[in-house]
This record gives sequence, C-alpha cells and structure tokens, in this order.
Amino acid sequence: MDVSNLSILLTGGTGSFGKAFTRYLLQHNSPKKLIIFSRDELKQHEMRQEFGEQDPMRYFIGDVRDRERLRRAMTGVDIVVHAAALKHVPACEYNPFEAVQTNIIGAENIINAAIDSGVKKVVALSTDKAVNPVNLYGATKLVAEKIFVQGNAYAGPGGTRISCVRYGNVIGSRGSIVPLFRKQKVTGRVTVTDPRMTRFWISLEGGVQLVMHAMEEMRGGEVFIPKIPSMKIVDLAEAVAPGCGIDFVGIRPGEKLHESLISQDESRHTLDTGSVYVIEPETITWPYTPWKGTPLADGFRYSSDENKEWLSVADLAKMIEEDDEVPHHGTPKHAPSA
Repeated sequence: MDVSNLSILLTGGTGSFGKAFTRYLLQHNSPKKLIIFSRDELKQHEMRQEFGEQDPMRYFIGDVRDRERLRRAMTGVDIVVHAAALKHVPACEYNPFEAVQTNIIGAENIINAAIDSGVKKVVALSTDKAVNPVNLYGATKLVAEKIFVQGNAYAGPGGTRISCVRYGNVIGSRGSIVPLFRKQKVTGRVTVTDPRMTRFWISLEGGVQLVMHAMEEMRGGEVFIPKIPSMKIVDLAEAVAPGCGIDFVGIRPGEKLHESLISQDESRHTLDTGSVYVIEPETITWPYTPWKGTPLADGFRYSSDENKEWLSVADLAKMIEEDDEVPHHGTPKHAPSA
C-alpha cells in the first residue's frame, strides 16, 4: 500500500510491533507523517535515537485511556494502527481493572476519537487468546474486537472504517518465552509447562505484513487471520537451548494447552481468500462490500494442535537467528556498547 501522502498514528508505537512497523515504513514507503503515540518517555527517547526526529517522525506522549489526548493526536491523521495494550496474562489477572481501562475503554476511545477526527481507516491488533478466552487478557481483547467491528456502525456511511488483525505468538516480542529459555540455558535445564503444549508462531515482519495487507484491503468490520505455522513448546526449547534438560512444571493459571485463531462458530462466516482468512461481521448496518473467497468446511476450527503446517526444531532455530539480526532496541546485533 502506498502511504507516501498519508499521515499514520501508531498507538503503542514504542513496543516490539511498533518498532518493526516503523522500521518497515521508513525502509519501504515513508509516510507523510508517522506519529508514535505511547506513554513511556524513555522508550520514545530510545526511538528518537534510532529513527530520528525529522520528517516523517512525530512523538506524542499520551495514553489511550485519555480520549482528548487521542483526539489531539489524530488531527489530520488518515490511518490509525492500534497496537497499545496490556498484554501480559499474569499482570492482567492481578490488575483486572487496569486491563479493562486500557484494552476495552482504550479501544472505545480510539473508535470515538477516530470518528470525531475524520480518520479514514483504523486497524486494531488482536490475539489468538481472544478466541474462547480463559484469561482476562483474552477476554478484554475479545470485547475490544467486538466493539471495533461494531464501531463501523457509529461512523455512518462514508465515515471511518475499522477492522482487526488477529495472530499468535510473536518472535522477538517483549515477554516472549525465548529470552526466558536463553536465561535458563546457562543452568543446563529449562522449564516447560506441558509437553503437549502448542502455539501459533509468527515473526514481527509477518505481523507487519498482515497489518499492511489489512490497511489496503479492508472494507470495515472484518477480522484478518494469517495462515501461519504451529510449533511445539518442547521443540522451541530444543531450538533455543539444545541439549538442555526439561522440567515440566504444569500449566499456569489462564493458559491453554493449544490456541485457536478461528473458532468453529466463527468459521461459519469466515472465508479463505488465499493469502489470509477473513472473518466477516455477522450483523452489518453500514455500507459493506462482501469478500470473495471459499467458505470454510462445516465444523472447521483453526487451532495450533490441528494445523497443517508445523515448524521443526531447525525451522525455529533459523527464525530465531534471523530475528536476532533485527535491531529491536536501536542497536544492531554485535554493536559495540558505549
């Protein structure tokens, strides 16, 4: 998608996805303006060091809980990419009101501010944990998805269009299990919750590409699901810490053995469009052009344990090595320290 004449606001812009998205835009198609919206001044300072302060970069201190600040930041903005969230499961369980304020009320604020400011498109990031959620984080993201989809009804004809992308575990994201395995590697043993556990796996670049696809193709109200591989947690442990012993410690509160990206109920209004699955809205009260694609089989469920594509230990090791080459924190791998 050509964004050279567009202004883009990125909430949660100092996070792992935000940095990868910023890097991609600046390398491939610099926008007219790219506004990094987040509440952490230190992380914004670090981004200034990496990406600079000149056009198209802008840095806004703000919180998605503050609707007025969002309105100010969205002045003249064409596209909003909403990546801000409280996403760590234990933190959300212990601080439920905070998770609701950021992930749900923050989503409502994004919708209202975008509509009021005349933003053309909003793409919101979601997670496989929103499918049949068993923890508060997943529940807040499910609610956020629902209000983003139905937010199109509030915009009216010709108004703001809002869609979501939903994907699984991300290599290189903050809180990833990879750094934990690396830390444990020096002891000769790593901890895994359950030998049967599986997860979907996507690179930061893959997440960025999905968002770019959604920005270009979205009608408003759909959820985009990438076709991505699954992996076994025990294989990931072997890829990160080869030869180490494994201690199985049991599933933690709020965890599943396997994750789903499309539930059986959702599959009834989901289409296979070739490169991605598209979950279409069930109730549509706004102008909407239906997607063309192949309906899914009755009872279809896109889950990490029943996936047709799997990553081997070698595949995982290669992906992790490639991800290490990306300068997530402003300095490339093997860069000298100050």
